Amino acid sequence: MTLGDLIRARIRETGPISLADYMTDCLLHPTMGYYTTRDPLGAKGDFTTAPEISQMFGELVGLALAQSWLDQGAPVPFTLAELGPGRGTLMADILRAGRAVPGFVQAADLVLIEASPALRARQAVTLGEYTPRWLDRIDELPNSPLFLVANEFFDALPVRQFLRDGAGWRERLVGLDHDELTFGLGPNSPQPGLEHRLADTRDGDLVEICPSAVPAISVVASRIAEHGGGALIFDYGDWRSLGDTLQALRGHQRAEVLADPGQADLTVHVDFEALAQAAAAAGCNHSRLTTQGVFLERLGITARAQSLARNLEGQALDELIAAHRRLTHPEEMGNLFKVLGLCPAQAALPPGLDS
Repeated sequence: MTLGDLIRARIRETGPISLADYMTDCLLHPTMGYYTTRDPLGAKGDFTTAPEISQMFGELVGLALAQSWLDQGAPVPFTLAELGPGRGTLMADILRAGRAVPGFVQAADLVLIEASPALRARQAVTLGEYTPRWLDRIDELPNSPLFLVANEFFDALPVRQFLRDGAGWRERLVGLDHDELTFGLGPNSPQPGLEHRLADTRDGDLVEICPSAVPAISVVASRIAEHGGGALIFDYGDWRSLGDTLQALRGHQRAEVLADPGQADLTVHVDFEALAQAAAAAGCNHSRLTTQGVFLERLGITARAQSLARNLEGQALDELIAAHRRLTHPEEMGNLFKVLGLCPAQAALPPGLDS
């Protein structure tokens, strides 16, 4: 029996399900979910993230976090955490760069929030020398100074989609048409959580909300507000959600969202406004939303690339130049990906970000 068979059986028994329920099954089903059964990264996977493109990304992120640690008095010990660490590549680069800051790595209690057994095994190999520990939930983060990074974590959290219909909303649901999965709409109903969106939407506009994003960022922001620290959140999206941004990726190509459940990555654009407002409500300061390209240039990625290039030639040099472009150029990841920084109310934001 496939995951698609299970989802169809569920719909036949209980009726159409929300997109959030569908995404949860596809991504996190215990035995057939996309993230729980494979390593999805790299050339043999379905997508590639910034840390896998070049070491420069993680090195600069690591130095930014280490500088924030120094700016806040170098607390000892502190929690160094990552949400959704992938293969552990980003954290390995952060820790390697952090060795240049005396005491930073030695004071770090390395914590990884990871749902995938396959990726946990990969992280254990990559980060074994740093004795990481894994947590299942964000609310299990220690009550201590917290320096945290999340790269392409929030885009994989399940969302619900609502279509504006007069003063109400109709939820987009996953149902069946002749036993094939298909999209449909629920009845018109008020949505108190979307009341503020009546001012900037029209009939037929689609809005996405992520039920689990606000609780997640609220925990992170509360730890930082109470104990100190900082966070860097990287993802694609914008300040406010508008339109259908759901996509499926398989073999580095777009795929049909409802085809072969559990066999493709499902992602959506992140609503950074919701994250920032939740952080502020928890007593945390947040940065302006900044493009990844601008952030990395402010941290000196071009100078770092030039330094690495001095010892390279041929294909290796070409690959370095291509990586720099892919990470920073406006037509590549430079403008598509954004950065949101968090810090305590009276502290300085992480380097590369403006208030």
